[in-house]
Amino acid sequence: MIKELLYITKYVLGLDTAGNNLTVFPDDVFIVSYPKSGNTWTRFLIGNLIFQEGVEFSNINEKIPDPVGLARRHLKRLPRPRYIKSHEPYDPRFQKVIFIVRDPRDVVLSEYHFDIKRRVIEEGFSIDRFVDQFLEAKVNHEFGSWGANVGSWMAARKNTRDFSNGRSFLLLRYEDMIADPKGELTRVAVFLGLNPSMEHIANAVERSSADRMRKMEESQAHLWSSTKDTRKDKPFVRAAKSGGWKAELPTACIAEIESAWGDLMRELKYELQTDASTEPGAVRGSLTRAT
Repeated sequence: MIKELLYITKYVLGLDTAGNNLTVFPDDVFIVSYPKSGNTWTRFLIGNLIFQEGVEFSNINEKIPDPVGLARRHLKRLPRPRYIKSHEPYDPRFQKVIFIVRDPRDVVLSEYHFDIKRRVIEEGFSIDRFVDQFLEAKVNHEFGSWGANVGSWMAARKNTRDFSNGRSFLLLRYEDMIADPKGELTRVAVFLGLNPSMEHIANAVERSSADRMRKMEESQAHLWSSTKDTRKDKPFVRAAKSGGWKAELPTACIAEIESAWGDLMRELKYELQTDASTEPGAVRGSLTRAT
């Protein structure tokens, strides 16, 4: 009874965690991705583009908030337009969406190392077993599987009724951002209606580099909700590259992922090993930016 009364009191005062119950305004910009797809880096890029003082791990949740970690009332009172992080599947309330997608073969590796860092699994946990759990949505289960989550946004993107009448959608691939961060951030700026100089773009990219974020993490990990209670011997900002799955994932795991989500991966221009083995010399747009 006491817990119920406390919750009701918090809810009435707006002190409950916002989560997916946040109040959505028409001018909100949502930075959406499946977990471990480059959302944090994108938040840094956008934050360093928009805010003169820049962003750090110590203030990222204030500048570009995560509703999971903020009270509903506090989030509602932030200056507008708000730039909000989300890992949720398609939500029709989101009017303006920057959607980041990453090759699921790299996503599962990144999640594997992050789960070791935050002690969800023990060191040496079988990667084969982890991939099975990932495919069954037992990892990040609150957001669904990679295929269901990403597929929900891609399906909505195709539906002109969902992204018309003032609604807009920008698709970013993590791989394209790694290859050409200045070019991709320029696309973001245009999408947001900004007109920064190339010097401003270059400066935002430099302030968001993996090296600078790693150094910042060393001194500020205890100030950020995603890292403060995790292992300090395991970095949050790891390789910051694409294609690591080719060396680290067992062949059987690669085949399982491609079998589960191959059609969606092809739509997003990810080359499948199974396709390469059946179509010698064929390359399915691995260097072609998704539009």
